[in-house]
Amino acid sequence: MSGRTSRAASSESSDHLVADGNADLNGFYRRHAPAVFRFALYLSGERSEAEDITSETFVRVWVSATKIEEATVKGYLFTIARNLYLQALKKRNRIVPLNDDLRDPQPGPYARASARSETAALQERMMRLPETDRAALLMRAMEGIPYEQIARTLNISVSSAKVKVHRARLALGPIR
Repeated sequence: MSGRTSRAASSESSDHLVADGNADLNGFYRRHAPAVFRFALYLSGERSEAEDITSETFVRVWVSATKIEEATVKGYLFTIARNLYLQALKKRNRIVPLNDDLRDPQPGPYARASARSETAALQERMMRLPETDRAALLMRAMEGIPYEQIARTLNISVSSAKVKVHRARLALGPIR
């Protein structure tokens, strides 16, 4: 059928989003993008990278032929976001660092401002956590995802998910 309009093609390509028949891509994005962005921001520690991960996550959902169960949509989106973060991390590890004499010795304005805030200190401690511990903690503490779904997302047992969240909280120490 070559006479389809682009709107009809767009609607058909987004019909797979949620298994209950909800194919409203804009609504789907508005409901879930903030959570995916927060998750990506805490994983990566960089706003621009979190924005890229968030947008790429929704692009992959949109072009996917897989229907998403409403009960597991956050876990599905977080799995995609986490995999995108890990791919970017692998690419970043292949990049050769610049010589120290080429770098600007002055910290940028963002680094100076965030060094003074409690949020920056917490984020720094979070970045020291192993990636799976950090992901488990973020899913549980920030999004309230059940341990069972965390375990499925990270491919670990439920008891391991609970232990990872507990140990991550202990490693972060008291938060003011």
